[in-house]
Amino acid sequence: MSKVAAAAAQTVRLVVPAGKATASPPIGPALGARGVKSMDFCKEFNARTSHITPGTPTPVFITIQPDRTFTFVTKTPPTSWLIRQAAGIETGSGEAGKIGASVAGTLSLKHVYEIARVKHQDEHLRHLELEAVARSVVGSCKSAGVAVVP
Repeated sequence: MSKVAAAAAQTVRLVVPAGKATASPPIGPALGARGVKSMDFCKEFNARTSHITPGTPTPVFITIQPDRTFTFVTKTPPTSWLIRQAAGIETGSGEAGKIGASVAGTLSLKHVYEIARVKHQDEHLRHLELEAVARSVVGSCKSAGVAVVP
């Protein structure tokens, strides 16, 4: 076995607004420290997310190879963000889960299933049934203090 081990690929996880990636923090420092030109990533990310509503928070997983090339995969927006958008609220309830807690907003089951369909597109959720993803969304609603009505 040689004394010099082969360098492994690095993974960087960021949440970037769709279509609005710039070389400013958090992208610039995260990629610059690993020797990747952040403007190359920003141009490609903005092109790939041009079909999404600008400003939508988009999780992205960037894999950086030892030769400083990179690939990235975008995910669907966070469930909490989708819930807040559907309920039309800025923030969830600060006292969710308490008896007599105030309700921050309400969602219908139709909205829950629409959110579940969006989240079902993610690679790590595709093997689950849509109903299981919808149950997860309902759990997130409870955590945010959003009531689900039939």
